[in-house]
Amino acid sequence: MNKMTTTTFAESNKNKILDRIGNTPLIELKSFSSDKIKIFAKLEWYNPFGSVKDRASYWMIKNAEDKKLLKRDKSIIIEPTSGNTGIALTGIASNLGYKVEIVIPEKVSEETKNILRKLGATLHETSDDLCPRVGAGTDQSIALAYAISKPRPDIYYMPNQYENDSNFLSHYQSTGPEIWEQTQGKVTHFFTGCGTGGTITGIGTYLKEKDNKVKVIAIQAQQNHLLQGLRNFEESSKPELFLRREKVIDDWYTATNEKSFQMVKELREKENILVGPSSGAVMASMMDYVKDMDEGVFVGIFADDGRKFKSLYLQQNLFTEQEYIKYLNNCIMLPSLAY
Repeated sequence: MNKMTTTTFAESNKNKILDRIGNTPLIELKSFSSDKIKIFAKLEWYNPFGSVKDRASYWMIKNAEDKKLLKRDKSIIIEPTSGNTGIALTGIASNLGYKVEIVIPEKVSEETKNILRKLGATLHETSDDLCPRVGAGTDQSIALAYAISKPRPDIYYMPNQYENDSNFLSHYQSTGPEIWEQTQGKVTHFFTGCGTGGTITGIGTYLKEKDNKVKVIAIQAQQNHLLQGLRNFEESSKPELFLRREKVIDDWYTATNEKSFQMVKELREKENILVGPSSGAVMASMMDYVKDMDEGVFVGIFADDGRKFKSLYLQQNLFTEQEYIKYLNNCIMLPSLAY
């Protein structure tokens, strides 16, 4: 095989991975539905790097390339993240020829850190709580990422998911239309956890443009939480990206560790799917909400699955190690990932 053929094959393989971003399945959770209440989950772990953050990461990188802010084989991408954005950015960037440095709270699961290292990221750990905070005096991960990148703008590029409108657009242009089409325009209520605000404002804006009666429900985590990917807005200010379109939100829920982890277990038992803790938080909030409803089509974002959370689930006595391995091997809808 000559060099040209090898290069062509490699580029083709990279394109196939990136072509898998989006178009994730929407499934009905039948054991939770009833005749007039339909509960659906959007399985974002079907993205190639395993989470909802694949979409925003790809949009942010491509937008930066279009603006000539990135140069392949020269630029270094740096980003503060609690995990999924880091995994997605590193996986996508590596496929496109960029090095990546991730600033991450030390409390993030070891499985997540190991995946990042495996994908080729350099990690800078901070003593932040689980999710990098936003706001004066609390943003160690964000501040460190800025401190590293600002003196060397010729080398470093920080997408900054907390302010970058490409984060919003990725969901306005892809996830929102997918949900509308997959429910045949019947969705009445939309739920998702909140971190940067890109997912809820992007999808929420699109759905309300299609039908202004659709209700958008935001889910934050309790204070001192263990729900990787979510944040509590008493501990942390709302990111700028969130504030630009916060008016799209109709209602708020605060997810507790206890209910979220219990729902992870319940979803495994009733639906045979192994979800991440933020998906448990979304599902627990949905079920609390529908108690007061007579009918509707309820859609929740399941941001990632449970493959990165073995140590957390064992620590919380959610499963034994033997149970976790058994469930991981036997659960349905766990596709092979690109790492």
